[in-house]
Amino acid sequence: MQRSTERILTTHTGSLPRPAGLPPAAADRSAAQLADAVRSVVRSQLDAGVDVVNDGEASKPSYATYVTERLTGFGGEGEPLRPKDYDDFPAWGERMMAERGRTRRLTNPACTGPVSYADASLVEADIANLKQATAGQDVADVFMSAASPGVITVFHSNKYYGSDEEYLAALADAMKTEYDAIHAAGLVLQLDCPDLAMGWNVAGLGGTQQGFLAEVGRRVAAINHATRDIPPEAMRLHLCWGNYEGPHTSDIPLRTILGEVLSARPAAISFEGANPRHEHEWTVFEDVRLPDGKAVIPGVIDSTTNYVEHPELVAQRLERYARLVGRENVLAGSDCGFATFATSSIVDPQVTWAKLAAMAEGARLASQALWG
Repeated sequence: MQRSTERILTTHTGSLPRPAGLPPAAADRSAAQLADAVRSVVRSQLDAGVDVVNDGEASKPSYATYVTERLTGFGGEGEPLRPKDYDDFPAWGERMMAERGRTRRLTNPACTGPVSYADASLVEADIANLKQATAGQDVADVFMSAASPGVITVFHSNKYYGSDEEYLAALADAMKTEYDAIHAAGLVLQLDCPDLAMGWNVAGLGGTQQGFLAEVGRRVAAINHATRDIPPEAMRLHLCWGNYEGPHTSDIPLRTILGEVLSARPAAISFEGANPRHEHEWTVFEDVRLPDGKAVIPGVIDSTTNYVEHPELVAQRLERYARLVGRENVLAGSDCGFATFATSSIVDPQVTWAKLAAMAEGARLASQALWG
């Protein structure tokens, strides 16, 4: 994973608007259409000034539920997700459930049988498309995201294994196939781990905050087990509190979970740092020392509003982190994905690219201030 040795490098969380004309259902698109889509997404990132690029998750219906296309053991209907915000602000919750098909989105297949990695052809195709699209391009680095064992348990409830711990362990063993394939291809592996924060306010894991911290510890242990054959510097980890525009008054503080999160093997952590509920948490690093070898990828652009951040604001956000953890330990990122679900994007695609361009300009301004 490239570090910011001469300037602040820019990246993002993963999902990006799918190109117009790409059928949303995998069964309706050809291999050529998908390859063209990945080339288009890579080109759009480069045009916006993004240094560390990916495939925009073009092949995936969502960052977590795509695993049911690759793993055995899923079927029927699982338990629906219901953020605590829905109970705290019921009128808002009803509107959210009614808009943009959110009721359908929050219900997914359950685990109803033994989990194993059945079809590696899909990740192999993703890798081939991304490598072809970035070959010969001026990129600082290339990453590919994959769902963590823990986030899969949040979206796909357990109706087969005798305990949630057994389910988590089975997923760690199964997903290792995908993680190892991404690393073997020479790509940076991003573990998508929203559950490390979102598991509290969206799924109520653990019952109490102490119980939730124990859950975070178990999920980090599963990540460490599944990635044991991949060097830490070849990985990064993303966490968030749920990629939705809402109150978020029940979100667990970053400070509460950060110690457990920093014990995960990946060398960088990506987290929300731009939205009004979490921007203030840069001050956590006044007290928490970043371990040697670790880097941060704070969100400096929000992924749930159509405001385009001013580059000077982006620069201010980056400089705050750099002065606390070291300029070489900061990359610029987004709060979360811009198309977490392929068929539902809150931010207009044209605005998304404008936001990424503003991030790149802000990183340039911050680099001038930090390197002179």
